[in-house]
Amino acid sequence: MRKMSPLRLLVPVLILAASLPVSAQRTISDARISYKVEMPPEQLQMEAMFAGSSMTQYIRGDLSRVDMNFNVVNYIYLVNSQKEDMITLMDNHGDKYLIRTDKKAYEADVKKFASIRFDDQSETREIAGYKCRKSIGTMADGATFEVFYTTDIVPENPYYNRRFQNLKGIPLEYEIPMKSGAKMRAIATQVDLSPVPASVFDVPKGYREITAEELKKIRG
Repeated sequence: MRKMSPLRLLVPVLILAASLPVSAQRTISDARISYKVEMPPEQLQMEAMFAGSSMTQYIRGDLSRVDMNFNVVNYIYLVNSQKEDMITLMDNHGDKYLIRTDKKAYEADVKKFASIRFDDQSETREIAGYKCRKSIGTMADGATFEVFYTTDIVPENPYYNRRFQNLKGIPLEYEIPMKSGAKMRAIATQVDLSPVPASVFDVPKGYREITAEELKKIRG
C-alpha cells in the first residue's frame, strides 16, 4: 500500500485553517486613548466656552488615569483598583485642589456602576481605526447613555473605568451625562497600545488637599 507524503497530509489542514475566521481580539494591560470632547449643540454658550476640550485615558495594569481638559477647569483622576482608592485633582484657573476617595467610597462607586446594563444595538461605525458597535447603557435610576465600543481590544483590568466594568470591550465614543441633564460626547481620535510609563500615575505636587465636602462648596 502506497504511503501518502506527510506534506500532502498537511496541505488540507493548512487550507482548512486559512478558511476559518480569525479573531483579532487582544487583551491589553497598557493603553493611552485620546478623545475629543463635544458639548451638546443646545448648550451654545457652554459649547463656545469648552471648545477644544479633550480627554485622555491612561491604563497600566491596576493603575488608570483620566485627564479631562475643559479649558476653564481641568481634572485628573488617578485610580488604583488593587488598593481600591482614587485621587481627584482639580485645577481651576491655577487654584489646585486634591481630594482623596477612601476604600469605602470607592467600593460604593463600583457597586453603583456594576448595576449598569449594556444592550447592544445593530449600528456600527469605525472610530480611530477600530470597528465599534453601538450599545445603550442603562443605569439603576433608568437614565441611559450611548456608547460605541470595540471588542478588538479588551482591558486586562475591567475596573480601569468603573462605569464600563460590564462592557465587553473598550469604549471609543460615549456620552457623559451632566448635572444639567445634557450630555457631553467623548470621541476617540487615537489609540496607543505602547507601554505607559509608571511616572504617569505619580501624584503631582502643588495641590492643596481638601475634603469632598469642601470641594462641593467651591463648586457652588
